[in-house]
Amino acid sequence: MDAETRKAENLSIPQAFLLLATNDTDGKREVPVFALRTTLAGAILAELDLIGAIGLQGKHVRATGTAPQTDFQRELELIRGKSRPHTPKQWVSMLEGRSEVQRVYEGMASQGIVEHVGEKHLGRFRAVRYPEKNHAPEAALLQRIEAVLSGGRSEPSAPATPESVPSEPAPSEPVPSEPGMPETGPSETVLPESVTSEAGTSEPVPSETGTSEPVGPDPRITALIALLQVAGLLGKLFPAADRRRVMELTSGHWPARAVEDELRLVMLAEAESPTL
Repeated sequence: MDAETRKAENLSIPQAFLLLATNDTDGKREVPVFALRTTLAGAILAELDLIGAIGLQGKHVRATGTAPQTDFQRELELIRGKSRPHTPKQWVSMLEGRSEVQRVYEGMASQGIVEHVGEKHLGRFRAVRYPEKNHAPEAALLQRIEAVLSGGRSEPSAPATPESVPSEPAPSEPVPSEPGMPETGPSETVLPESVTSEAGTSEPVPSETGTSEPVGPDPRITALIALLQVAGLLGKLFPAADRRRVMELTSGHWPARAVEDELRLVMLAEAESPTL
Protein backbone atom coordinates (compact mmCIF):
# COMPACT_ATOMS: atom_id res chain seq x y z
CA MET A 1 0.00 0.00 0.00
CA ASP A 2 1.52 3.34 -1.06
CA ALA A 3 1.46 6.56 0.95
CA GLU A 4 -1.31 8.18 -1.10
CA THR A 5 -3.62 5.21 -0.73
CA ARG A 6 -2.96 5.27 3.00
CA LYS A 7 -3.75 8.99 3.06
CA ALA A 8 -7.07 8.34 1.31
CA GLU A 9 -7.94 5.65 3.85
CA ASN A 10 -7.18 8.04 6.71
CA LEU A 11 -9.64 10.67 5.48
CA SER A 12 -12.61 11.20 7.74
CA ILE A 13 -16.06 10.86 6.19
CA PRO A 14 -16.60 14.67 6.17
CA GLN A 15 -13.22 15.17 4.47
CA ALA A 16 -13.92 12.49 1.89
CA PHE A 17 -17.34 13.98 1.13
CA LEU A 18 -16.02 17.54 0.69
CA LEU A 19 -13.18 16.30 -1.48
CA LEU A 20 -15.61 14.59 -3.86
CA ALA A 21 -18.07 17.52 -3.72
CA THR A 22 -15.45 20.05 -4.84
CA ASN A 23 -14.29 20.74 -8.38
CA ASP A 24 -10.67 19.63 -8.70
CA THR A 25 -9.56 22.58 -10.82
CA ASP A 26 -11.30 25.72 -9.56
CA GLY A 27 -12.39 24.61 -6.10
CA LYS A 28 -16.07 25.39 -6.68
CA ARG A 29 -18.68 23.22 -5.02
CA GLU A 30 -20.45 20.64 -7.18
CA VAL A 31 -23.74 20.90 -5.27
CA PRO A 32 -25.81 23.86 -3.98
CA VAL A 33 -24.44 25.43 -0.83
CA PHE A 34 -27.37 24.28 1.33
CA ALA A 35 -26.86 20.67 0.17
CA LEU A 36 -23.14 20.90 0.88
CA ARG A 37 -23.59 22.18 4.43
CA THR A 38 -26.47 19.84 5.28
CA THR A 39 -24.73 16.74 3.95
CA LEU A 40 -21.51 17.66 5.75
CA ALA A 41 -23.46 17.79 9.01
CA GLY A 42 -24.71 14.28 8.29
CA ALA A 43 -21.15 13.22 7.48
CA ILE A 44 -20.02 14.42 10.92
CA LEU A 45 -22.73 12.31 12.55
CA ALA A 46 -21.70 9.35 10.39
CA GLU A 47 -18.06 9.74 11.47
CA LEU A 48 -18.95 9.91 15.16
CA ASP A 49 -21.24 6.91 14.77
CA LEU A 50 -18.55 4.92 12.97
CA ILE A 51 -15.95 5.42 15.71
CA GLY A 52 -18.50 4.48 18.37
CA ALA A 53 -18.80 7.95 19.92
CA ILE A 54 -22.55 8.21 19.34
CA GLY A 55 -25.37 5.87 18.46
CA LEU A 56 -29.04 5.89 17.52
CA GLN A 57 -31.18 4.73 20.43
CA GLY A 58 -34.79 4.61 19.42
CA LYS A 59 -35.46 7.93 17.69
CA HIS A 60 -32.69 9.89 19.39
CA VAL A 61 -28.94 10.32 19.04
CA ARG A 62 -27.04 9.67 22.24
CA ALA A 63 -23.36 9.85 23.13
CA THR A 64 -21.72 6.66 24.31
CA GLY A 65 -19.74 6.33 27.51
CA THR A 66 -16.31 6.21 25.93
CA ALA A 67 -14.97 7.30 22.57
CA PRO A 68 -11.57 7.80 20.94
CA GLN A 69 -10.21 11.27 20.31
CA THR A 70 -11.66 12.78 17.16
CA ASP A 71 -11.35 15.90 15.01
CA PHE A 72 -15.02 16.47 15.77
CA GLN A 73 -14.65 16.60 19.52
CA ARG A 74 -16.56 19.88 19.72
CA GLU A 75 -19.59 18.35 18.03
CA LEU A 76 -19.34 15.28 20.25
CA GLU A 77 -19.25 17.39 23.41
CA LEU A 78 -22.25 19.34 22.13
CA ILE A 79 -24.23 16.12 21.74
CA ARG A 80 -23.04 14.82 25.10
CA GLY A 81 -23.86 18.05 26.87
CA LYS A 82 -27.48 18.42 25.79
CA SER A 83 -29.93 18.06 28.65
CA ARG A 84 -32.42 16.23 26.44
CA PRO A 85 -31.80 14.01 23.42
CA HIS A 86 -32.43 15.11 19.84
CA THR A 87 -33.35 13.27 16.67
CA PRO A 88 -30.81 12.82 13.85
CA LYS A 89 -32.62 15.42 11.74
CA GLN A 90 -32.47 17.95 14.58
CA TRP A 91 -28.72 17.40 14.91
CA VAL A 92 -28.21 17.81 11.17
CA SER A 93 -30.04 21.13 11.38
CA MET A 94 -27.92 22.28 14.34
CA LEU A 95 -24.54 21.18 12.98
CA GLU A 96 -24.80 22.53 9.44
CA GLY A 97 -23.02 25.80 8.81
CA ARG A 98 -20.34 27.66 6.90
CA SER A 99 -17.79 27.41 9.71
CA GLU A 100 -17.97 23.60 9.73
CA VAL A 101 -17.34 23.44 6.00
CA GLN A 102 -14.35 25.78 6.20
CA ARG A 103 -12.84 23.92 9.14
CA VAL A 104 -12.92 20.58 7.28
CA TYR A 105 -11.44 22.21 4.18
CA GLU A 106 -8.63 23.73 6.23
CA GLY A 107 -7.86 20.34 7.71
CA MET A 108 -7.32 18.93 4.21
CA ALA A 109 -5.28 21.98 3.25
CA SER A 110 -2.91 21.31 6.17
CA GLN A 111 -2.40 17.80 4.76
CA GLY A 112 -1.56 19.14 1.29
CA ILE A 113 -4.63 17.61 -0.36
CA VAL A 114 -6.34 20.90 -1.28
CA GLU A 115 -5.03 24.44 -1.53
CA HIS A 116 -6.40 27.51 0.23
CA VAL A 117 -6.97 30.10 -2.51
CA GLY A 118 -8.49 33.51 -1.76
CA GLU A 119 -10.11 35.66 -4.42
CA LYS A 120 -9.72 39.43 -4.17
CA HIS A 121 -12.50 41.86 -4.96
CA LEU A 122 -11.87 45.59 -4.69
CA GLY A 123 -8.70 44.89 -2.74
CA ARG A 124 -10.38 42.59 -0.24
CA PHE A 125 -10.69 38.83 -0.03
CA ARG A 126 -14.22 38.07 -1.12
CA ALA A 127 -14.27 34.29 -1.30
CA VAL A 128 -12.06 31.35 -0.47
CA ARG A 129 -11.89 28.24 -2.59
CA TYR A 130 -10.09 24.96 -2.18
CA PRO A 131 -8.93 23.48 -5.50
CA GLU A 132 -7.14 20.17 -5.43
CA LYS A 133 -3.41 20.20 -4.83
CA ASN A 134 -2.80 16.46 -4.79
CA HIS A 135 -5.19 14.27 -6.80
CA ALA A 136 -3.79 10.93 -5.64
CA PRO A 137 -5.92 10.64 -2.45
CA GLU A 138 -9.13 11.33 -4.38
CA ALA A 139 -8.15 8.89 -7.12
CA ALA A 140 -7.59 6.18 -4.51
CA LEU A 141 -10.88 7.05 -2.85
CA LEU A 142 -12.80 6.81 -6.13
CA GLN A 143 -11.21 3.45 -6.81
CA ARG A 144 -12.33 2.10 -3.45
CA ILE A 145 -15.90 3.35 -3.97
CA GLU A 146 -15.99 1.80 -7.44
CA ALA A 147 -14.87 -1.53 -5.98
CA VAL A 148 -17.71 -1.53 -3.45
CA LEU A 149 -20.31 -0.44 -6.00
CA SER A 150 -19.24 -3.22 -8.35
CA GLY A 151 -19.70 -5.79 -5.60
CA GLY A 152 -16.10 -6.26 -4.54
CA ARG A 153 -14.20 -5.27 -1.44
CA SER A 154 -13.06 -1.70 -0.83
CA GLU A 155 -9.39 -2.51 -1.25
CA PRO A 156 -7.47 -4.97 -3.40
CA SER A 157 -6.61 -8.23 -1.75
CA ALA A 158 -2.97 -9.06 -1.10
CA PRO A 159 -1.19 -10.92 -3.89
CA ALA A 160 -0.85 -14.62 -3.39
CA THR A 161 2.50 -15.85 -2.12
CA PRO A 162 4.13 -19.05 -3.33
CA GLU A 163 3.27 -20.64 0.02
CA SER A 164 -0.39 -19.66 -0.30
CA VAL A 165 -0.83 -21.09 -3.81
CA PRO A 166 -1.74 -24.75 -3.57
CA SER A 167 0.00 -27.09 -5.93
CA GLU A 168 -2.05 -29.18 -8.30
CA PRO A 169 -2.94 -32.48 -6.71
CA ALA A 170 -1.65 -35.62 -8.27
CA PRO A 171 -4.24 -37.70 -10.11
CA SER A 172 -6.03 -40.04 -7.78
CA GLU A 173 -5.29 -43.70 -8.32
CA PRO A 174 -7.87 -46.40 -7.75
CA VAL A 175 -7.42 -47.83 -4.29
CA PRO A 176 -7.22 -51.61 -4.22
CA SER A 177 -10.15 -52.97 -2.33
CA GLU A 178 -10.22 -55.79 0.08
CA PRO A 179 -11.63 -59.05 -1.10
CA GLY A 180 -15.36 -58.83 -1.38
CA MET A 181 -15.39 -55.00 -1.49
CA PRO A 182 -16.02 -52.91 -4.66
CA GLU A 183 -13.17 -50.85 -6.02
CA THR A 184 -13.32 -47.11 -5.43
CA GLY A 185 -12.63 -44.62 -8.16
CA PRO A 186 -11.03 -41.19 -7.99
CA SER A 187 -12.31 -39.11 -5.11
CA GLU A 188 -14.46 -36.07 -5.84
CA THR A 189 -13.85 -32.69 -4.25
CA VAL A 190 -16.95 -30.78 -3.18
CA LEU A 191 -16.44 -26.99 -3.09
CA PRO A 192 -18.12 -25.05 -0.30
CA GLU A 193 -20.99 -22.81 -1.35
CA SER A 194 -19.04 -19.69 -0.33
CA VAL A 195 -16.52 -20.23 -3.11
CA THR A 196 -19.21 -20.12 -5.76
CA SER A 197 -21.13 -17.19 -4.27
CA GLU A 198 -21.97 -14.23 -6.46
CA ALA A 199 -19.78 -11.13 -6.46
CA GLY A 200 -20.73 -8.48 -3.96
CA THR A 201 -21.96 -10.85 -1.24
CA SER A 202 -20.03 -11.41 1.92
CA GLU A 203 -17.75 -14.40 1.60
CA PRO A 204 -16.86 -16.44 4.67
CA VAL A 205 -13.21 -16.03 5.63
CA PRO A 206 -11.54 -18.43 8.04
CA SER A 207 -10.77 -16.75 11.35
CA GLU A 208 -8.00 -17.56 13.80
CA THR A 209 -10.33 -19.93 15.59
CA GLY A 210 -11.04 -21.82 12.41
CA THR A 211 -14.62 -20.58 12.01
CA SER A 212 -15.85 -18.63 8.99
CA GLU A 213 -16.76 -14.96 9.37
CA PRO A 214 -18.37 -12.81 6.65
CA VAL A 215 -16.37 -9.94 5.21
CA GLY A 216 -18.46 -7.06 3.87
CA PRO A 217 -17.65 -3.69 2.31
CA ASP A 218 -15.79 -1.05 4.32
CA PRO A 219 -18.43 0.70 6.50
CA ARG A 220 -16.66 4.04 5.95
CA ILE A 221 -17.05 3.71 2.19
CA THR A 222 -20.65 2.52 2.59
CA ALA A 223 -21.48 5.60 4.69
CA LEU A 224 -19.85 7.84 2.10
CA ILE A 225 -21.88 6.24 -0.71
CA ALA A 226 -25.10 6.88 1.24
CA LEU A 227 -24.22 10.55 1.74
CA LEU A 228 -23.17 11.06 -1.89
CA GLN A 229 -26.49 9.54 -2.93
CA VAL A 230 -28.68 11.89 -0.90
CA ALA A 231 -26.57 14.89 -1.96
CA GLY A 232 -27.15 14.05 -5.64
CA LEU A 233 -23.47 13.40 -6.34
CA LEU A 234 -23.28 9.63 -6.68
CA GLY A 235 -24.95 9.55 -10.09
CA LYS A 236 -22.58 12.24 -11.38
CA LEU A 237 -19.47 10.46 -10.14
CA PHE A 238 -20.62 6.92 -10.99
CA PRO A 239 -23.31 7.11 -13.69
CA ALA A 240 -23.13 3.37 -14.34
CA ALA A 241 -23.71 2.37 -10.71
CA ASP A 242 -26.35 -0.31 -10.22
CA ARG A 243 -29.28 1.30 -8.40
CA ARG A 244 -30.22 -1.95 -6.67
CA ARG A 245 -26.66 -2.29 -5.39
CA VAL A 246 -26.76 1.30 -4.10
CA MET A 247 -30.05 0.67 -2.28
CA GLU A 248 -28.63 -2.52 -0.80
CA LEU A 249 -25.62 -0.64 0.56
CA THR A 250 -27.36 2.50 1.82
CA SER A 251 -30.55 1.05 3.25
CA GLY A 252 -30.83 1.82 6.96
CA HIS A 253 -28.03 4.41 7.15
CA TRP A 254 -29.59 6.82 9.64
CA PRO A 255 -27.29 9.87 9.14
CA ALA A 256 -28.05 9.84 5.41
CA ARG A 257 -31.79 9.54 6.10
CA ALA A 258 -31.56 12.56 8.40
CA VAL A 259 -29.83 14.56 5.67
CA GLU A 260 -32.47 13.51 3.16
CA ASP A 261 -35.28 14.64 5.49
CA GLU A 262 -33.60 18.01 6.11
CA LEU A 263 -32.91 18.60 2.40
CA ARG A 264 -36.52 17.79 1.58
CA LEU A 265 -37.74 20.46 3.99
CA VAL A 266 -35.29 23.03 2.64
CA MET A 267 -36.38 22.41 -0.94
CA LEU A 268 -40.06 22.57 0.02
CA ALA A 269 -39.46 25.89 1.77
CA GLU A 270 -37.69 27.29 -1.28
CA ALA A 271 -40.48 26.11 -3.57
CA GLU A 272 -43.14 27.75 -1.41
CA SER A 273 -41.30 31.03 -0.73
CA PRO A 274 -42.40 32.80 -3.97
CA THR A 275 -46.06 32.21 -3.07
CA LEU A 276 -45.80 33.57 0.47
